[in-house]
Amino acid sequence: MSFKANNAEYQQMSMMDSFSGLTPRELKFLGKSWARYFGDYIFPKINETPFAVLYSSKDSRPNCPVNIQVGALMLKELNGMSDDDMLQALMFDVRFQYALHTTAYDEQPLSDRTLGRFRERCASYETATGKDLIGDAIKELSGQMAEMMKIDRSLKRMDSMMIASNIKKMSRLELLYTVVANMAKEVSESGVELPEGLEHYTDSGDRNVVIYHNRSEDTADRISKILDEARMLKDFCEPDYDESSNYQMLLRVLQEQTVDENGEYRLRTKEDGGMGSNIVQNPSDPDATFREKAGREHRGYAANVLESSGENGSIIEDFQLEKNNYSDNAFLKDELEALGKQQNGVTIVADGAYGGCESRKLAEENNVTIVNTNLTGRETEDIAADFIFSEDGTSVLFCPAGHKPKSGSYNKTTGQCAVSFHREHCESCPFKDKCRPKEFKKTFKKIVSVKSKQRAIQQRSRNTDDFKEMSHFRNGVESVPSILRRKYHVDKMPVRGLIKVRMFFAFKIGALNFNRFCTYMQGLGSCAVPAKS
Repeated sequence: MSFKANNAEYQQMSMMDSFSGLTPRELKFLGKSWARYFGDYIFPKINETPFAVLYSSKDSRPNCPVNIQVGALMLKELNGMSDDDMLQALMFDVRFQYALHTTAYDEQPLSDRTLGRFRERCASYETATGKDLIGDAIKELSGQMAEMMKIDRSLKRMDSMMIASNIKKMSRLELLYTVVANMAKEVSESGVELPEGLEHYTDSGDRNVVIYHNRSEDTADRISKILDEARMLKDFCEPDYDESSNYQMLLRVLQEQTVDENGEYRLRTKEDGGMGSNIVQNPSDPDATFREKAGREHRGYAANVLESSGENGSIIEDFQLEKNNYSDNAFLKDELEALGKQQNGVTIVADGAYGGCESRKLAEENNVTIVNTNLTGRETEDIAADFIFSEDGTSVLFCPAGHKPKSGSYNKTTGQCAVSFHREHCESCPFKDKCRPKEFKKTFKKIVSVKSKQRAIQQRSRNTDDFKEMSHFRNGVESVPSILRRKYHVDKMPVRGLIKVRMFFAFKIGALNFNRFCTYMQGLGSCAVPAKS
């Protein structure tokens, strides 16, 4: 299948064009609907060129137009549809045909497998190259919507959210049983006879017997038996099934959940070092990770959104989705790297979790100001804001009173500077009561760091009117996670795996942004009858 661009700026009318048969009253309502704004403003801006790499360079049957597929997937999320619902809507609903510029088609270009195959192509390409074509396309459209809405993009706000994977919470017994059973069934289905004693894993009712028809006091014995059978199956499959995903999952779970003692497996305990957040939560979604936040357990992913807002509305300009043990500070660093050097300066307002010396240094280099509205952790001494440090932050140059330290040292582990001052300087210092240095026979000693200095500066700013205004501004982004959950059901996405979840999330962001753009356009009173080229 070869790539062929679809010129969205021109659509030739045919004798059977569904648009031509509409009455003036129907045209009026079409002009007020979302279809008019999508078809006239969004669809022509979908950039097809980056998707050419998904298709063959040889002459062959042309692809289904990429802009139709991307547009259809956005409208699918906008209206809460399945792939089949979208296909039927495009066939029989003139609004979808107008939005995707297919009113003149004798036969609508989507089939029952078109959208699924397109997503699979994009996912395979991202797996191979690391480039997210869908995410880039949605971000490009979002930026264009922000420009059309005349939103000030120099002031942004940021927030993150947990996204649940569409998986079941498993006990260790159920997890171990599942990976062993999946491998045993694969071996049996390939026509190879299983080792004696493992045949029960292929029985349809065996799972319920082992996991649910089980007294709690028998759990340890059952786990021990499953571990013995897992070792037996592992030895039997090696090396013939090295390429099998089920076999690799079996090896991974055994490595994460158990300790090998002279060929015998036992469950890993805290004394063995415990288990990290990256361990498998459910074999159905190997990418889902575990995180506890605000007293709640989360299994799945974490998303970060960067929103620009103004009098005309707000648009999510950038977004990111990673495993849920990805920190807010890491999201901020990625965002700063993506923004690059800003000529006119940009301000990002976020909560206290978005911080760190490295991120702030990168922000300064890129002419970006980070404002943290809700600092986490303990308060630091206000006097720390007035200490002067070297550029690399490893030494103190002057104290708040302007005195140079007598001596000093730097702790790489804690990032703290321990400095000593002459006794005569500290005894008569007007800041002594605030600084509270530790007194010795000949000197006074103080421990400070660049991190404490930055925090003290942030604490001082909290009482200013500008800071209060920024706090009110940031509160608006708190509605985004709620909308994504209630209206776009991000916790119930019908896919598993980081790349596929990331793709669905991107289309949901695109749908949310278009809904805001549509609201803005309708507010302008721009509801004229759509024109046909």
